[in-house]
Amino acid sequence: MVPDIIFYLIVLLSLFVLGSFFSAAEMAFSALSRPRVKTLSETGSKRATLVLNLHERFDELISTLLICNNIVAITAATVGVVFFVRLIGEENGPWISAVIITAIVVVLTDIFPKSVAKESPERVAMVVAPFLRVLMAVLKPVNRLIAKLRKGLSNAFIKKEDSEQDERALLGQELLYRVEEAENDGDISEADSLLISNAIEFNDLRAEDILTPRVNIAGIPKDSTLERMADIFMESGYSRLPVYEESLDNIHGVVHIRDFLKCMADESRPLEEIIVPPVYTAPTARVRDLLGLLKKAKSHMAIVIDEYGGTEGLVTMEDILEQLVGEIYDESDEVIEEFVRLENGKIQIDCSADIEKLFEYFDMEEAEEESHRASTVGGWIMDTLGRIPEVGDSFVHEKLTVTVTQADQRRAEVCVVEVAEAVIAEEG
Repeated sequence: MVPDIIFYLIVLLSLFVLGSFFSAAEMAFSALSRPRVKTLSETGSKRATLVLNLHERFDELISTLLICNNIVAITAATVGVVFFVRLIGEENGPWISAVIITAIVVVLTDIFPKSVAKESPERVAMVVAPFLRVLMAVLKPVNRLIAKLRKGLSNAFIKKEDSEQDERALLGQELLYRVEEAENDGDISEADSLLISNAIEFNDLRAEDILTPRVNIAGIPKDSTLERMADIFMESGYSRLPVYEESLDNIHGVVHIRDFLKCMADESRPLEEIIVPPVYTAPTARVRDLLGLLKKAKSHMAIVIDEYGGTEGLVTMEDILEQLVGEIYDESDEVIEEFVRLENGKIQIDCSADIEKLFEYFDMEEAEEESHRASTVGGWIMDTLGRIPEVGDSFVHEKLTVTVTQADQRRAEVCVVEVAEAVIAEEG
């Protein structure tokens, strides 16, 4: 009797150790940092190279660990019943076994090893990698069968297009999360984090997201004199300007100030020679594709055309680069702060600021209907009021009181936002 009990106890302890091993391995490979492991691999660590190779087969690896963990859990439950029946009898043995074995499996072979592995996933992964390589080789036929079953079920219930879109969206969110985590851990600087995040989000940007709206376009009428053209260049401060006939809906091309100065020096040279044909694009065109189009056309500006063939705005090469590296200023640019905290605690906001920045600044959720109707603070104010804003117009939105302080005949230019005192007191 006693030798049997000792045997079953040794088997149970061995199963608990194996369960802890598999749980720790699962967490280690799920939480490890590939850049760190890659750095170790490049310094000559064979274990790190093995970890990278196994991580590239992540689905097969996780499948192997889950199979082993389930085998261990089921075997432990079975052996546990036999052990406690032999130890205390058939009447109480099964339920006592269920309680104790479950508690040990959950706490000691799942929660605890995963918590330990998460503290140093790369180190744990390199320790367990050789054993996992052997297990994956042994269970390879089983994993192949599971992969085929999974693929068959996926094809039967999930459309391929939807699956790919969801996978891309989740991958982007996962990358952003990992970048944020790396910044919080101090592995990368805030500037590097911003650059990487912008590069990840760059793929989803469209021309309409970054264009300069029609109302802000500075252009040159085609029948302008050289003196008038010079004045427009001086007033705008831009090196390139669109040339239009009658209205901005009829843009003939783009003129560079360098070519214009040559034209002024040689008055016999016709203006048509220095006008470069424009590049046209749709509002929904992806920015990455637009960048390729501009490079191919050797142009720095694209005219964005709306559904009626009119000019909706324009996008420059600088606009595109700013989505990656942030605002680019030169000597002629006036630096405008979009959010300025006033002495009375209120916030002054430039109405050309992105509406998403406003909600992010005040830590508020942007309503879905608002995100589709307006892209700027000025547009949001106009939508809320239901008319063209005037100086002094005010409204309340959740915890914010918004007041227009500067406006022209067409739009709000500057507003002041005040947070409700009750909200400030509560947050404080």
